[in-house]
Amino acid sequence: MTQPATDSSRMPLIDAMRALCCLLIVAHHLALYGPMPDMAYPLMPAFMDWLREHARIAVQMFFVIAGYLAAVKLAPRGVSRVTAPLRLIRRRYLRLILPYLAALTVAIVGAAVARMWLQHESIPASPHFLQLLAHILLLHDLLNQGALSAGVWYVAIDFQLYVLTILLFWGTNSILTNPTLVRHVNGLLVLVLTAVSLFFFNRDSYWDETALYFFGAYGLGMLIYWASSNRYRLLCTIALMALITLALLIDFRLRVVVAGCVMMILAVAQYFDVLNSNRIPGIMTAIGRASYSIFLIHFPVALIFNAVFFRFLPHQPAVQGMGLILAAATSISAGMLLSAWLETRTVGKPAVIALIVGFISAGLVVPQLIS
Repeated sequence: MTQPATDSSRMPLIDAMRALCCLLIVAHHLALYGPMPDMAYPLMPAFMDWLREHARIAVQMFFVIAGYLAAVKLAPRGVSRVTAPLRLIRRRYLRLILPYLAALTVAIVGAAVARMWLQHESIPASPHFLQLLAHILLLHDLLNQGALSAGVWYVAIDFQLYVLTILLFWGTNSILTNPTLVRHVNGLLVLVLTAVSLFFFNRDSYWDETALYFFGAYGLGMLIYWASSNRYRLLCTIALMALITLALLIDFRLRVVVAGCVMMILAVAQYFDVLNSNRIPGIMTAIGRASYSIFLIHFPVALIFNAVFFRFLPHQPAVQGMGLILAAATSISAGMLLSAWLETRTVGKPAVIALIVGFISAGLVVPQLIS
């Protein structure tokens, strides 16, 4: 559950934070979906309950980090670099959509296989054409189309947040010419959007299919990056903490607490110059850099493991618990392979078309063949 790695994100500490959050989200979904976690539940009931109830809150860390990196890349020190918004939006869409479509194709096949061997509410139904098209356009939630995999809402929200930020920065660049004024206006606009999100949109679940609901966390990431490079960084950081405190006094939300804590971790890390620390274990940076693909592929992997272990292996807690561990390890390995295939190298237009055609074909044909 994170954005694809970019050159500006090659910070080992941030990679480690991504890895931790990715593993928490994978564990959350493994503990929540399918019969396997229910049968393994007696092995560690308290831990399973915690994963089911609280591990999902880790997604707030991803939004704060995404906002931080957006500011690093698009508006260092608040001065916008956005001059060709459509090109940037297109590039972002392709970075998101390529591993996403590959993973969703696997999810369609995995769901079809799982339906042969078990009946469970966590298995997505066979998709139809409008549903497939909505997923390609990242509009599945806005068009009320059922998700084909767990957590794909995040990909749509990440794209919305990025597009909103691009348009905001491009707008200030188009209207204003003075760099100092651009910097102040960008900071003010992001601050206002962050506050409106924290005080209004984030308090109403009606908006949770839109970027406005999540801009509070995303904006905190941008604002703390600018604050940390400002000569009045202490005053700016105190002001941001006051904003978070006021939002919590009005309506206490654990997700806002987590976003505020992550914001402060980034501020302290930047102040002490440890974002590029070489003391981070290599396995954590590797998982962090592949975290987007791991997040995308883990649900179809979990579906297949649930089906196989339910159909062919004893329904004993120890056996099913081993299935959860194997599913987690396989998800990480498959995610790293997917990342190496579609995230870390340039993919041409024929490959993009092939992925789209393959996804639609799999959605329309595979469920009919495997039934």
